[in-house]
Amino acid sequence: MKFISILLALIFVSFVSVQFDDPDPILWVLIYSNMVVICAWSAFRLPNKYWIWVSVAAYIMYAIFLFPGAIDWLKSPDRSLLFDDLAKMQYPYIEETREFLGLLISVIVLLWISFRFRNKK
Repeated sequence: MKFISILLALIFVSFVSVQFDDPDPILWVLIYSNMVVICAWSAFRLPNKYWIWVSVAAYIMYAIFLFPGAIDWLKSPDRSLLFDDLAKMQYPYIEETREFLGLLISVIVLLWISFRFRNKK
């Protein structure tokens, strides 16, 4: 499990590295840096469960705000635009969907970490 936590931390480091050209880089660098810290922390010891649950709650609240954009993307005729760098300028829901998916990935990882340590003190 240590290996998976370290791998996840490295994946989130890569997420941080691509946020600097984002329209709101500070927010996303903070979100993904938080994930790096929690993943790295969970590789070596029990992370603070309150920090995890506050992060989960915050990410879910923000994801709810972005959910309409994800629905617009699902309704769009060309869903491959999600992977097109120029499309984010043409369609605002592309950026919202990417952010929604980033938050969803983060919540899943946080829930996995929480589940992993559920019986440990």
